[in-house]
Amino acid sequence: MSDFDINQFKIKLEPFYEAQSNEAELYTAAYNARLPVMVKGPTGCGKSRFIEHMAYKLGKPIITVSCNEDITASDLIGRYLLDANGTRWVDGPLTLAARHGAICYLDEIVEARQDTMVVIHSLTDHRRELMLDKKGELVKAHPDFQLVISYNPGYQSLMKDLKQSTKQRFTGMDFDYASAELEASIVTTESGVDADTAAKLVKLAQATRNLVGHGLDEGASTRLLNYAGTLIASGVEVKDACHMALVCPITDDAEVRTTMGGAIDAIFG
Repeated sequence: MSDFDINQFKIKLEPFYEAQSNEAELYTAAYNARLPVMVKGPTGCGKSRFIEHMAYKLGKPIITVSCNEDITASDLIGRYLLDANGTRWVDGPLTLAARHGAICYLDEIVEARQDTMVVIHSLTDHRRELMLDKKGELVKAHPDFQLVISYNPGYQSLMKDLKQSTKQRFTGMDFDYASAELEASIVTTESGVDADTAAKLVKLAQATRNLVGHGLDEGASTRLLNYAGTLIASGVEVKDACHMALVCPITDDAEVRTTMGGAIDAIFG
């Protein structure tokens, strides 16, 4: 794979990210020490954007895997494939990152099958190595390699959680939604909607977050606020945009939808 160019995974344009505290400095320190990082926080609060932003700032390639229940160890590590000349080995994303020196970001790690977790263990301690059993090769991680995982702890059941033996292999960073003022600023920048409308959208999001555990599993995320703002900025009527971006995606319950509709009326008039 001498002709493989890991730089194709570098982010070309800086992702917008507004810092809430000293998270950038903490992540940089972890990267400089090549410590694995676990990022925890609610859906759509900016975890992935933050990791992409830091990869850009550090000038490092990043390979992202969106985990799901069908992800297997072979999907991460690699496998032999048939071609015209017989079989050939194809590295998976984890092996590519370890071999060539990229940040490997496993998004929503708990969605992956439990038996895939053991393959990352040897990359998260002093060994920094990955055994390719099917190929009979031991990959020593490139000096620039780092493993990052993320998940939403508030949305996990006992059946979908990381084992302590895995958690304690990572440093941890807690994320949450930004303050109302900062979140409104983010929505204005990301969507192009005016500041007053952005502030009202944030107020509506906070109302939905107060319903968590009372009809909603999760409240409206910053991502959904950006969707609503984008629709409004493009000329969609406010209430239609709110229903499309903030009500329909998060609940099918008629009573909760009525409650949210009342909140939209109260906030936007």
